[in-house]
Amino acid sequence: MATPATGVAGIAMRLMAVDSTSGREGEVIAQAEQLLRELGWRTTRIPVTPGRDNLLATSDNAPLVTLSTHLDTVPPYIAPRRDAGRLHGRGACDAKGIAAAMIVAAGKLRDAGMPVALLFVVGEETTHDGAHAANRFATSSRVLINGEPTENRLALGTKGAVRLRVRTTGRAAHSAYPHLGDSATERLVALLATLPALELPHDEVLGATTVNIGSLSGGVADNVIAPWAEARLMARLVGPVDETLARFMRWADGRADIDVGETVPAVRLTSIAGFETDVVAYATDVPNLSTWGTPYLLGPGTIHVAHTDDESVGIDELEDAVGLYVKLAMAAGDRVRG
Repeated sequence: MATPATGVAGIAMRLMAVDSTSGREGEVIAQAEQLLRELGWRTTRIPVTPGRDNLLATSDNAPLVTLSTHLDTVPPYIAPRRDAGRLHGRGACDAKGIAAAMIVAAGKLRDAGMPVALLFVVGEETTHDGAHAANRFATSSRVLINGEPTENRLALGTKGAVRLRVRTTGRAAHSAYPHLGDSATERLVALLATLPALELPHDEVLGATTVNIGSLSGGVADNVIAPWAEARLMARLVGPVDETLARFMRWADGRADIDVGETVPAVRLTSIAGFETDVVAYATDVPNLSTWGTPYLLGPGTIHVAHTDDESVGIDELEDAVGLYVKLAMAAGDRVRG
């Protein structure tokens, strides 16, 4: 069945017109479901949390290959616009433009007789709860093509990620008499100043472990010695999670407490001849979709503009991605069928 006359750019704009910041993805899932039904797909909701579902689209055959990406986005919402061959706005490259390319590609694969499915998940930008829910869903899929902005190169690996909360405690006192208190903020600032010197794992393919101090908070008032302070960190993993966490624990020992949050392991991925390749530094849903088959990672757009006020993607990149998804699905499908 042919795609709508609006094509890949029109589908992307339709999805981008809906604010789907993580946690409030209900409307975009409804929009995607309506679109896919218009295109002749059977749709199934996979519940995640109340009001939030993943969306699975299938044809008459049990899927061999699944094209998947996420429909949640980071804040703030930025309405879509189109100019000079580019789409601008939240989700342009991460990942509603990718979803549009997958929808068009899946239609072509279905017409060619490939047993294919589309899986759109929620929560990728936060806790990956959509992927966890999808992984509990029974599927015949043996190949997973995950979509993230890789500049249309097939990724050979992705870094993992771990979220950490570093918390210091002190003793409140009137700020005019600092000797009567113990400043938790001073403790935290002093500890964070040593973070660049912390030796963390390095991998010859994935590169260095990197750390971002995402947010800082603490204290109760300007004229009160701070009794508490905390920093939220995200480390990009290139090796075993336990090894990296052990180094953070030694770094903080006796100076702060560390709570470990959501963790996504680093992943080595499979290559296929005929594709340009790359390694990406961000984490994806791939490790949490292990039941959906051998994973591949590819998508239009660059991560360098994702999560920014200038997020955009070239329409030609989206159109190129359609052909690449068809080519990859065919090659990967042939590989698992032997």
